[in-house]
Amino acid sequence: FLSNNLIPLTGKLFLLTELKSAVFDDFTKEEEWKVMLLDDYTTKLLSLCCKMTDLLAEGVTVVENVYKTREPVPHMKAIYLITPTKKSVDGLIDDFINKSSSRYKAAYVYFTDFCPDSLFNKIKASCAKSIKKCKEINISFFPYESQVFTLNIPDAFYRCYSPTLDKTKEKDAVLQIMAEQIVTLCATLDENPGVRYKSGPSDRASKLAQLVEKSLENYYKTDERSQIKAKTHSQLIIIDRGFDPVSTVLHELTFQAMAYDLLPIENDTYKFKTEGSGGKEKEAILEEDDDLWVKMRHKHIADVIEYVFLTCGISFQLSISALSQLMKRMPLYRKEISKQVVHLSIAEDCMSKFKSNIERLCKAEQDLALGTDAEGEKVKDSMRVLLPVLLNKSHDSSDKIRAILLYIFSTNGTTQENLDKLIQNVHIESDSDMIRNWKYLDVPFVAQQHKYIRRDRSKEETFQLSRWTPVIKDVMEDAIENKLDSKDWPYCSRCPPTWNGSGAVSARQKPRASQREERRSSARLIVFVIGGVTYSETRCAYQVSEAYTSCEVVIGSTHILTPRKLLEDVKSLSKPKDVVWMKDE
Repeated sequence: FLSNNLIPLTGKLFLLTELKSAVFDDFTKEEEWKVMLLDDYTTKLLSLCCKMTDLLAEGVTVVENVYKTREPVPHMKAIYLITPTKKSVDGLIDDFINKSSSRYKAAYVYFTDFCPDSLFNKIKASCAKSIKKCKEINISFFPYESQVFTLNIPDAFYRCYSPTLDKTKEKDAVLQIMAEQIVTLCATLDENPGVRYKSGPSDRASKLAQLVEKSLENYYKTDERSQIKAKTHSQLIIIDRGFDPVSTVLHELTFQAMAYDLLPIENDTYKFKTEGSGGKEKEAILEEDDDLWVKMRHKHIADVIEYVFLTCGISFQLSISALSQLMKRMPLYRKEISKQVVHLSIAEDCMSKFKSNIERLCKAEQDLALGTDAEGEKVKDSMRVLLPVLLNKSHDSSDKIRAILLYIFSTNGTTQENLDKLIQNVHIESDSDMIRNWKYLDVPFVAQQHKYIRRDRSKEETFQLSRWTPVIKDVMEDAIENKLDSKDWPYCSRCPPTWNGSGAVSARQKPRASQREERRSSARLIVFVIGGVTYSETRCAYQVSEAYTSCEVVIGSTHILTPRKLLEDVKSLSKPKDVVWMKDE
C-alpha cells in the first residue's frame, strides 16, 4: 500500500500509515477480494493518498459510492470507509436492511471520526449481525501538500463571518466540527500540542482554541494506545483570517501563488494546448508526484523560467524586464525542454498576464502594502500611488478593488465619505460589498487597526516587485524563537517545555545533513488559519522549516483561498444564504 508513487512526506505519509494500520491491516491474512464503499468526503480523502493499483494490492477490487444504488455482490465482504453522518449511515443500513437480500457478505465499518450514539444505536438496531468490525479511525483532514492540510470546508467562511447567522447556533457548531477535525490531525501526527491563539476583537480564535484543547483532552483520555498522553514538544497556533488581510489580495509573483491567482486552474488541474495548428488540449495535475513542480512552486517566476532552461543545459541571467524577450525565443527550445512543457506553458501563461497588466499593478501594490518604495523611502501620500491604478482602463474591476483594499489596509482605514467616492468614481457599486464586508472579518475600513510589529527584512535579498512578506512568516519565526507575547498570544494549556527558552536552532548554526534526522525528534509548529490560507502563506511553512532545523512547520486552514475567490466570498457575507451543513447530515 505504501508504494513508491506515494509521497513519503509529513501529512500524506502519516495519513497513509494510519489508513493502512487502521483499515487494511485488518485483512492481511485474507486472500479474498473485497468491495470498498466511500462517501463524497472519503472519496476525496482516499484520492489524495493512493491510486486504484494501491487498493488492488490490498485486495480491493471495486470502489463504489455508498449513497448510490448498487448491484448486490452477496459473496464479497464490504469495507465501509465513511463519515459518521446520517446520510452515510443510512447508505450502510440500506445494504443490510433485509437479511435475505443483503448486498454483501459482511460489513467492516470504519468511521473517519467519532460516531454519535444516536447513529451508533441506529446501526445496532438495524444491521448489527452483519457488521464484523466497527472502528473510529480519527482521520478527518486533507493532506493537501507535505506540510499543508485543509479541513475541506470552504463554506465555513460564510458560517464564521456572515452577520446573517449571528443569532443562530451555526457559528458555534462550525467551530466545534473544525475543532474535532483539527484533533484528528494532531492524533495522526501523534501530537498533543500546547494550544494558543491570537487575541483580537473577535472571540473566534479563542473559542476554537478552547474547543481544540478540550477535544484533545477528551481524545487522549479515551485513546487506548496513549492513555492521558502528556503534552508533546509542539505548538498549535490558531489565527483568524482578518489578522493579515494584505496577503490575501496582493498579486504574488512566486510560481504557485501566481498561477493559481491568474490562471483558470480548477481542482489543481491545469489545461494547455500542445504545439502546432492542430494542437490538442491536455490536462496536467499539479501535485507532489511531480518532482519538478515541487522544486519550482515556491520560486519567483523569473527563477522558474531560468530553472527550466538550466535543466536543459541552457543558461540565462534573468530579470523581470528580460523575461518578455526570453518568452519570444521559447519555441526554439521546445524539443529540448519537452519534459518541462507543462511548467513552461504555465510560466508562459503567467508571464503573458504579467506583461499585459499585472506588472503595472505590482509596484503600486508593493508600495501600498509596505508603506515604502523600492528604495526604502516612505510613501508620503498613498492616494497618489492608488490613483494611477484606478484611472488605468486596462485594469479590470477586481484588480482595482484589490488596490483599493490595499490602500485601506495600508492607511489603517479611511473615512466613509472617501470610501463612497472611491467606489462611485471607479464604478464598482455592484461589487462594493467586496470592500465594505471586510468589517465582518474585523478589518474595519473606517477605523484604526492594530498591526503586528513586523520583522526587519530590509537586508533580505528579494525582487523589487516581491518585497512583501506574509505576516504569518513573522509569527512562525517568533513562535520558534519564543518571542510571541503571551498577552497577545495566550495559551489554553500549559506551555510545553520545548518552548520555554530552548527555542529552535537556525539552519546556519547546524550541519544541513542533520536536518531531517533532527526534525524527527524535535518540535513541530502547527499553524491553523480560520477562513482560508493563501499559497504565499503555505510557502512560508516550507521556508521557515528550511531555516530552523529543529522545528517542522505545518500549516492548515478550512480551505486554500485565491484572491478572486476570496473577494466573491467576502461579497456574499451580507447576503442571506440557505444553511447548508458542512457535512451531509
